[in-house]
Amino acid sequence: MKQTKTLWQRAGQISLGLGAALATSAAMAVNSLPGGPAVNQLDLHPPVTAIAAEQRWLHYFVLIICVVIFLGVFGVMFYSIIMHRKSKGAKPANFHESTTVEIIWTIVPFVIVILMALPATKVVVAMKDTSAADLTIKATGIQWKWGYDYLKGEGEGIGFVSTLDVTQREMSDSGKPSGDDYLLKVDNPLVVPVDKKVRVITTATDVIHAFMVPSFGIKQDAIPGFVRDTWFRAEKIGDYYGQCAELCGKEHAYMPIHVKVVSAADYTKWVDGKKKEMAALADDPAKVWEQPALLARGEKVYAANCAACHQASGLGGGPIKPLDKSPVVLDADKTKQIHVVLNGQNNGAMPSWKQLSDTDIAAVITYTKNNWSNKTGQTVQPSEVLAERKQ
Repeated sequence: MKQTKTLWQRAGQISLGLGAALATSAAMAVNSLPGGPAVNQLDLHPPVTAIAAEQRWLHYFVLIICVVIFLGVFGVMFYSIIMHRKSKGAKPANFHESTTVEIIWTIVPFVIVILMALPATKVVVAMKDTSAADLTIKATGIQWKWGYDYLKGEGEGIGFVSTLDVTQREMSDSGKPSGDDYLLKVDNPLVVPVDKKVRVITTATDVIHAFMVPSFGIKQDAIPGFVRDTWFRAEKIGDYYGQCAELCGKEHAYMPIHVKVVSAADYTKWVDGKKKEMAALADDPAKVWEQPALLARGEKVYAANCAACHQASGLGGGPIKPLDKSPVVLDADKTKQIHVVLNGQNNGAMPSWKQLSDTDIAAVITYTKNNWSNKTGQTVQPSEVLAERKQ
């Protein structure tokens, strides 16, 4: 009787566990993301560029040819096995060669290859034609974020870094994902106008990355020391998502791409607003800051760029070294920490942050030197960062 009761208790626990699992699955249910991945997606992304549409057509064209060849070859093989089996009294033919058969199996595959090669070559050539672009943007892969610089066309001179949104990383760390754009939301999306040819130049500062947006039909490696390019012309306004498609280190999964395609009028408004924003942030590196102002600014810079790895508490985690009570942070020689922030260390585990302004770097270093249990009282000025940058 006691044993029976124990079995019923175990059955109840299993039922509760399954119920909790089903409830969790229901709570984690997501919807298809327009411009991004779809739930139970089997097909390619819906194309929003002519190139992506050509790639999709080419995919089905080659697939149909392969299916026809498969059915033909295996159909003949199984027919021969069944209809010419020994049990039916079939006698094997006795011949050594056939000029006709050899001609056929040479010409037919040649024709098939030509049928596939012609449209494929047309698409590949079109993919590499980056001439006459309305807008040229450099996309720089950085462990683990993207830097965008508008080099030519409307918006020339604009530059910023696009990083995974802090809330997304917090959800990942807690193991509680939510939202249709999980691990795809960024703080600064790449903004481009609709129906304009956009040339994307790719490179990297550390390791090989890859710039990929499936809806545009583009994927281009970003290699340190090399410059590659690709292009797209988005035909529909909306938000489109991609990711780094080259394994680039431990934060590879946290390197999304978000391209926001807007109307020509909205793009002009965005350019004007972005240039005003950049002008406001273009501080004079010779300016001497008071510590409270640097601390306030440094807190924002830390939250946007550093907290994802070092945590808001400054304690780090796993291979990420803590900043709280860090010997480098507490050292009286401020150039040591400046050098680490500018150049990185540990083979990219701590990436370079040269893309930040001298004032932002000075602010975030001042913040780490005077936050948590770090009470050094030290202040780093932008001029000190500039001097170290020139070394």
